[in-house]
Amino acid sequence: MSVSTDRHAIRPFTVQFSEAELADLRQRIEATRFPERETVEDQSQGTQLDTVRKLAEYWAKEYDWRKVEAKLNSYPQFITEIDGLDIHFIHVRSKHADALPVIVTHGWPGSIVEQLKIIEPLTNPTAHGGDASDAFHVVIPSMPGYGFSGKPTAKGWDPKRIARAWGELMKRLGYTKYVAQGGDWGAIVTDLMGAQEPEGLAGIHTNMPGVIPGDIDAALAKGNPLPAGLELSDEEQVAVEQLDFVYRHVYYAYMMGSRPQSLTGLADSPVGLASFMLDHDAASLALITRAFDGVSEGLSRDDVLDNITLFWLTNTAVSAARLYAENTTAFFGVNGVKLPVAVSVFPDELYQAPKSWTEQAYPNLVHYNRLPKGGHFAAWEQPELLVGEMRAGFRTLR
Repeated sequence: MSVSTDRHAIRPFTVQFSEAELADLRQRIEATRFPERETVEDQSQGTQLDTVRKLAEYWAKEYDWRKVEAKLNSYPQFITEIDGLDIHFIHVRSKHADALPVIVTHGWPGSIVEQLKIIEPLTNPTAHGGDASDAFHVVIPSMPGYGFSGKPTAKGWDPKRIARAWGELMKRLGYTKYVAQGGDWGAIVTDLMGAQEPEGLAGIHTNMPGVIPGDIDAALAKGNPLPAGLELSDEEQVAVEQLDFVYRHVYYAYMMGSRPQSLTGLADSPVGLASFMLDHDAASLALITRAFDGVSEGLSRDDVLDNITLFWLTNTAVSAARLYAENTTAFFGVNGVKLPVAVSVFPDELYQAPKSWTEQAYPNLVHYNRLPKGGHFAAWEQPELLVGEMRAGFRTLR
């Protein structure tokens, strides 16, 4: 069968947007009609006008998309059809013969841009403070509806289906033993892979573990009191308070989960898209705000705009949002993973998973560590720490 008619063919891919598309983006940014300033002195009403104006000014006049386009094209990229949909992925093989294959999954409002900083330390550890025995072959797919992957035209592409597709992808690449890693949606997809146990999957690593007991998660999600007579440790009580705050403030998720098509404005206004994407959680919004104030603490202005610009140029704001409408899996609940699991807890994550709940959720827990800094987008914000965690967490699975 020829390559042109083989639905399972792995086709090379190159990122290339025209100057006309970039000029249109700049023109739309410069034509933005801004709202009035918020009526509070903090971020309680969302992304602040001052941050949005600074972002727009830099985006229109100084930002250079071609830099990240060249970075993306420096890595081997491919597209293959899985379960009727084109899936885009980066695939970088290590020069070290005994490297362990890993599939790494991004989240929202993220993309493959999140993982660019970890590719070289994972594939070439001897140049980045590690040993040859720490090497990985790295596969980074774009989730359906995100980036350069296909946009589903019918319902059904939920995290469980994505997890099955990733198992098929690794099989198609010829990997008979591999591991998986993820954060945000990537953590949920990775957890579900662990529960599905596709052939070859040896274990998983997550920086947003699903460990919340079902009765507690259900109560918090509905805004109800916790079950009567519940005894919590100090660590568990902190996690409950953090999750209560999350469930009361993830308004973007409720909107995307119920009315994604009403977000058409995100496909029409780049600055509107940026303002919406920045407002994911309080800690990351504060971090990004400081970046546009000139203080880089893990994320630069270019980091932020690389990701937003990818969403804009691929027109995937609404198609990505539909994943929330598709999902029926608890964001932080237990998924019954019996394979080996490594967990990294970052202090500015949405919640800090207690070790007690983590041990209950993952009976084959092989690694648990609390990190000194970092937040929700660990690969993006703290790549060195995440790489170190992946090396340590997967060491016994090689």
